[in-house]
Amino acid sequence: MSGVRSLPVPDGLGGERVDAGLSRLLGVSRTRAADLAGAGAVVLDGRAVGKSDRLVPGGWLEVDLEALDGPVAEAATAAAQPVPGMRIVHEDDDIVVVDKPVGVAAHASPGWTGATVVGALAAAGYRVATSGAAERQGVVHRLDVGTSGLMVVAKSEHAYSVLKRAFKERTVDKTYHAVVQGHPEPTTGTIDAPIGRHPTSDWKFAVTESGKPSVTHYEVLEMFPAASLVEVHLETGRTHQIRVHMSALRHPCVGDVTYGADPALAARLGLERQWLHAVRLGFDHPATGQWFEVSSEYPADLAGALATLRDTYR
Repeated sequence: MSGVRSLPVPDGLGGERVDAGLSRLLGVSRTRAADLAGAGAVVLDGRAVGKSDRLVPGGWLEVDLEALDGPVAEAATAAAQPVPGMRIVHEDDDIVVVDKPVGVAAHASPGWTGATVVGALAAAGYRVATSGAAERQGVVHRLDVGTSGLMVVAKSEHAYSVLKRAFKERTVDKTYHAVVQGHPEPTTGTIDAPIGRHPTSDWKFAVTESGKPSVTHYEVLEMFPAASLVEVHLETGRTHQIRVHMSALRHPCVGDVTYGADPALAARLGLERQWLHAVRLGFDHPATGQWFEVSSEYPADLAGALATLRDTYR
């Protein structure tokens, strides 16, 4: 983005808030549009307007897209990196919910040089809460690099503190779908087993007596001769929790060779990662207190693998 854009307000955007209208009109994030308005960079019919002012159909807009650039902005977005395929599911003044693709980390960490959710949001012009460590600002929970699906990031400091408390107090509904090897028995159950670092491989996790309390609820949705589609609700949020707990039951996620899955089955299904997806996320909205819920469809690789299972064993 560069320079000053001058253009009329389309009739269809008449009455829209400035931040929402600019986001649609110029293709910038709503957060960046609000920041531009806050910096006095949005002028409507010769008068600077704020983010919550309303657009007038036919009014003349002048927007200085470079108003927020400079040394401070460059430093803030130093780790910014666009992520193809990452979808914004919802955004408002307090939160942004993303549908994270596989191969993307939640935030930067030692040894990780790939794309991150935080970096992708920065590249798209989103401003998130400054609470938390510098590399994970706004992050209130995480998904593994190899797991796709829904993540919420806090934009306001209030949202950060409310959501962190909600995750700690286990009032957030985190629902996953997984395809696991074999047929879990019973078909509905709870796994209550502590998880800690693997005793011999520190890059893995395992059920250990000295681990942190970890609780996973599961229900089989569909069975095939070689595997089962299960719905999982997490009570706790330990690293690799679903993968470790299902492996401990001797029903590892299909494709999860790190935790004992059959590589031949993964190859037959065209999978290069574990079949695990965060399909639903629900919580009390930090601003309104009303229940808020979003859902996500299976990405192409997981949908294709599931279709192959259904077709093969129909």
